Amino acid sequence: MPVSPAFRRGWLACATTGAVLLGACHRGGWDITRYKDNDALYRSAVVEYQRKKWDNALLAFEKLSLELPARDTLLPRTLWYLAKVHEAQSDHLLAAQSYTRLTESFPDDSLSDDALYFAGQNYGRLWRKPALDAEYGETALNTYRTMLTMYPNSPLNPKAQQEVSRLNAWFADKTYENGMFYFRRKGYDSAIIYFKDVVKLYPEVQRVKDAELRLVQSYRAIKYKDDAADACAALQKSWARDREVLQLCGSPAPVAVTPRDTTVVPKPVP
Repeated sequence: MPVSPAFRRGWLACATTGAVLLGACHRGGWDITRYKDNDALYRSAVVEYQRKKWDNALLAFEKLSLELPARDTLLPRTLWYLAKVHEAQSDHLLAAQSYTRLTESFPDDSLSDDALYFAGQNYGRLWRKPALDAEYGETALNTYRTMLTMYPNSPLNPKAQQEVSRLNAWFADKTYENGMFYFRRKGYDSAIIYFKDVVKLYPEVQRVKDAELRLVQSYRAIKYKDDAADACAALQKSWARDREVLQLCGSPAPVAVTPRDTTVVPKPVP
């Protein structure tokens, strides 16, 4: 697990003889060297967290996360608070990593589903808008999906599903804009690939209509009449009364109705 530069500096100072007087060990009356066992340090760290003394809490929880035995019952709570401190300091990557470590080390702990949910949130916050690199968005999406699979009965699942939908909408926007990059430059073959991905990969998002409209225009530009007709049919099926669809594709063809056979068949004579 990554250790923050602040912790390294502080703990090395505390390990040095006479370093109790240094600010890294003794902050506003709080002294990490005062606590002779992990239980006492944990209790003090929680108090510092509740007082929003983030530097003190961070120093204590990071020390505990490194020194507690792997199966110690304090460790999952330590990792939870460590993630919360990072979150409070807007260090979303370290927060997500601490939450993930909790779930990976203690998958059966009562905090594990919550930890995965908040890990997804923190990874998602690192993807600030669709146009930017989506690496952390992918990680957030995979984290939520892992949570939904591992903990199907978690009360947080509806919120996780909402986040999945939001991220999918962003991915659809990003894919659509990639297609528009080529569409504006008349690179229709490349544009079609991206527009089809929007339709195939993100069928529930609103951007699908825009992608199908651009597909019709792209197919027509390169004289793919049958493909354009198929794209229009898909639009008319879902958005038959939409103004843009009517302008581009017209009204859908009326469905042929087979007339009923009204011939009267005489009853057989007994």
